[in-house]
Amino acid sequence: MDEDEIHHLIHTQFPNSKPHNNVVCSAIHPTKSVHELLECPVCTNSMYPPIHQCHNGHTLCSTCKARVHNCCPTCRQELGDIRCLALEKVAESLELPCKYYSLGCPEIFPYYSKLKHESICNFRPYNCPYAGSECSVVGDIPYLVAHLRDDHKVDMHSGCTFNHRYVKSNPREVENATWMLTVFNCFGQYFCLHFEAFQLRMAPVYMAFLRFMGDEMDARNYSYSLEVGGNGRKLIWEGTPRSIRDSHRKVRDSHDGLIIQRNMALFFSGGDRKELKLRVTGRIWKEQQNLEDGVCIPNLCS
Repeated sequence: MDEDEIHHLIHTQFPNSKPHNNVVCSAIHPTKSVHELLECPVCTNSMYPPIHQCHNGHTLCSTCKARVHNCCPTCRQELGDIRCLALEKVAESLELPCKYYSLGCPEIFPYYSKLKHESICNFRPYNCPYAGSECSVVGDIPYLVAHLRDDHKVDMHSGCTFNHRYVKSNPREVENATWMLTVFNCFGQYFCLHFEAFQLRMAPVYMAFLRFMGDEMDARNYSYSLEVGGNGRKLIWEGTPRSIRDSHRKVRDSHDGLIIQRNMALFFSGGDRKELKLRVTGRIWKEQQNLEDGVCIPNLCS
């Protein structure tokens, strides 16, 4: 196949691409689609520079090249350090839809910008917010709500106020254990209330915080308060719920919530201070913008 035939093949197979002189990659075959050409045969992910090829033109991504011990997984020949420059140039000229287009994303990106967008796309699935195990389930919000209810047996509540009592017979036993996750449905949205114990430096602490089941921009439309107390004393926390895009651990480690030191928690519990008995109350409200004076007015849920 001479140079003109190669340029014609690239142009025929990829009408949006530009021909590049003196760049040959025998992996470009007229019976293959764009996606097949740019798909690594080992991991099946899209390939990004550097794209490697063997002497017979079989391609694979740089990540998999390090795993196959310099042996082509297709023909078993030695790989060497050959770059498939033609395929890299063809990819550079392409514009492709976001892989979440079926979930509603309308965006189209140059091939090399597509991966970055997909990592932050608002239409990408959400990770399961349950923190009691390393759950790998992903999906949209309705799917995750059903998953939390049916698979994790999470308590579901309607309304924008809550009043929960947490009891633990031995409050000194703290092993980074999540104690409770409760899901609330208010304002047509879902919120996750977390309460748990974990080690902060050398001392155990108790923490409660709220996460919004949606994206960060939407989470900013809401506020919440948490209150815990006893023996004539109380602690109050007020803030904006974090999106479940932020992992449970990220929120916890940033201390973005109501934190109760163990001594204070036992003081609130009363009695002989050998048993933890905490009552955490709170509410969620929606911030409404006053268009006349530009201030936010809380819209309380009745």
